Amino acid sequence: MNLETIKYDEKGLIPAIIQDAGTGEVLTLAYMNQESLQLSIEKGETVFFSRSRNELWHKGATSGNTQKIIEMKYDCDQDALVVRVVPAGPACHTGATSCFSETIYQNSEAGQAVKANVTFLTELEKLIEKRKSEMPEGSYTTYLFDKGVDKILKKVGEEAAEVIIAAKNRDAEELSMESADLLYHLFVLLQEQELPFQAVLDVLKDRHADRDEPKETE
Repeated sequence: MNLETIKYDEKGLIPAIIQDAGTGEVLTLAYMNQESLQLSIEKGETVFFSRSRNELWHKGATSGNTQKIIEMKYDCDQDALVVRVVPAGPACHTGATSCFSETIYQNSEAGQAVKANVTFLTELEKLIEKRKSEMPEGSYTTYLFDKGVDKILKKVGEEAAEVIIAAKNRDAEELSMESADLLYHLFVLLQEQELPFQAVLDVLKDRHADRDEPKETE
């Protein structure tokens, strides 16, 4: 991003659309000035300019609901930003995940079509994220996060080996179950590393946009 090309309004501000990097959900619309934009880049977390308080505002500095920046983009006119983040908590001061929670119009038929395209993997990611945040007793996911990365890595390795064995045995049912176990533990690992699944998808899309089939990295 070339910061010198950024176009601020007459008050020295630029609107920033904050988007969940994992789900694509728009979390909030805030504003940045030149200083807060530079601080956001330096900190790797969102820093805004509060128009009501007329001061800089590091999101989550007091609440803990920080937003780790994955990517920042500006539009074709260089007068608006999209900031993709991994949120550590709700974006809205009301406690809601997103500030955009009130519906004023809804096309039910189109909405059902969109809902049908939302993959279960995204729902799984959100559930694991919730488990990590709340750490409920008796949850296997809580157990994995409590034991730490070494335990999670061990389980990923074990499940990968079991996938191989099931495939060698030509056992479709077992392969389905072991593949599900592997995906689950991989998602736990991604969450432990604070890497959204969307980042993995982005790599696949970028790497293979002009290819017929994936090719592994050497």
